[in-house]
Amino acid sequence: VHPNVSQGCQGGCATCSDYNGCLSCKPRLFFVLERIGMKQIGVCLSSCPSGYYGTRYPDINKCAKCKADCDTCFTRNFCTKCKSGFYLYSGKCLEKCPDGLEANNHTMECTSIVHCEASEWSPWSPCTKKGKTCGFKRGNEVRVREIVQHPSARGNPCPATSESRKCIVQRKRCQKEGKGKKNKEEKRKKSNKDESKETRQESKGRAARRQNREQRENNNKTQPKKRKAPNKEQNLAPVDTAH
Repeated sequence: VHPNVSQGCQGGCATCSDYNGCLSCKPRLFFVLERIGMKQIGVCLSSCPSGYYGTRYPDINKCAKCKADCDTCFTRNFCTKCKSGFYLYSGKCLEKCPDGLEANNHTMECTSIVHCEASEWSPWSPCTKKGKTCGFKRGNEVRVREIVQHPSARGNPCPATSESRKCIVQRKRCQKEGKGKKNKEEKRKKSNKDESKETRQESKGRAARRQNREQRENNNKTQPKKRKAPNKEQNLAPVDTAH
């Protein structure tokens, strides 16, 4: 062992130097060189830092630098996150996305263009004018639809979600608010009143007939019975015709 090499190292180093830091790492750790000014120091880490990717070899595990436009990468040729100003697409960092794709500034990736999608039109509404469905001949009817898929930045914009058109209806008079209900209530009251009137009349008629009947019965009880007139022929005395 070189006099400057020590085996009693800390921080995951298997061997180290006072001047160069770690020279080799313990098993499963990655060796990476860190620059401090003009000097490079070897360190041993459990995973590679940003901008590096890990490679494993029988004798040593190393952290190698990603490409200049990669912030993190899986291998040198496969980037997983790009640096500012670049967009990730299929493991590569691009300044401009290919045709048919658009740049997503939120994820910094090239994504598919999404066009707007709308549902089917609803049936036409009743013909109205100023919120009413009566009292006019020409009005308007409308139909609507909903947006089921909003577009991305470069997608086709959404169409109109409502349409209106002129319409013609059979003109009819509008009933005043509450008039129909009021008419029904008045008819019901009138019907009840007529029924009550007939009932009162029937009751008066029955009472009058009962009173007449009772009066006749009382008159029959108070008047004396008439005697029969005597037979005039029986009361006449025989006339003496001898003189």
